[in-house]
Amino acid sequence: MSRLLIIIGCVFILAGMAWLYAPWLLNWFGRLPGDIRIESGRTKVFIPITSMAVISIVLTVLINLFRR
Repeated sequence: MSRLLIIIGCVFILAGMAWLYAPWLLNWFGRLPGDIRIESGRTKVFIPITSMAVISIVLTVLINLFRR
């Protein structure tokens, strides 16, 4: 369990550094076809369905590669 938490922490640190120093790497998130963005007046609703599906597929492939 502790090893998993360390790995998750490292992933969050790397994602934060990418977001801070290289924001162009994450510009695609939320802009894919299928992502829902509703803006009306003061209300904003954002549902990244396609972006989360892409992230899920990539993580599944990576996890399966490292477990073998």
